[in-house]
Amino acid sequence: MFPEEECEESACGGAVRHRPEPLGALAQSTRFTRHEIKLMYRGFKQECPSGVVDEEAFKHIFSQFFPLGDASQYAHLVFNTIKHKQSGKINFEEFLEILSRVARGSVQEKLSWVFALYDVDGDGRISRAEMLSVVQAIYELLGRAAAPPVHSTAAKDHVDRIFHLIDTNADGVVTPDELARWCSRDPALLSSLDTLDTVL
Repeated sequence: MFPEEECEESACGGAVRHRPEPLGALAQSTRFTRHEIKLMYRGFKQECPSGVVDEEAFKHIFSQFFPLGDASQYAHLVFNTIKHKQSGKINFEEFLEILSRVARGSVQEKLSWVFALYDVDGDGRISRAEMLSVVQAIYELLGRAAAPPVHSTAAKDHVDRIFHLIDTNADGVVTPDELARWCSRDPALLSSLDTLDTVL
């Protein structure tokens, strides 16, 4: 069981404190060890003592990992793949569940998350405009850390180069199957999914 703490005011959700499921249950429902979960919970609670994260707090946390760029748009897109639809907030269990799938899940689970990230409007298809908005957010995220430095049209050039390769039936949208087929043809892309694993 996680240590009990008093309610605290925070930018992450006010005075109401969310209590996570017992440690054993979280270890059984994710691909993390009890020790890894304790470490992640400690960091989560340090940033958000209330036990929930709203989008603004999530952006703030995310920006600490990418100080040379603007992380706000990419953090918004990632937050939308995790957030609870009614509350617009993320609790520790939701955070841990998505991290488990992205970091330690199967190739299919990782591809599903990548697809959800790019499918901004959630209609089950990725349009060229959606792909462009995510790629632009990635370039903004990298900022001055990008090597070589990116020019203002880099995101559009990148999308123009690859969208038609993924959209094999040329109907103007990418489906989950098209994304999976494209990734499966490129061993470098598949191995890059493995780098999403987390070592704590």
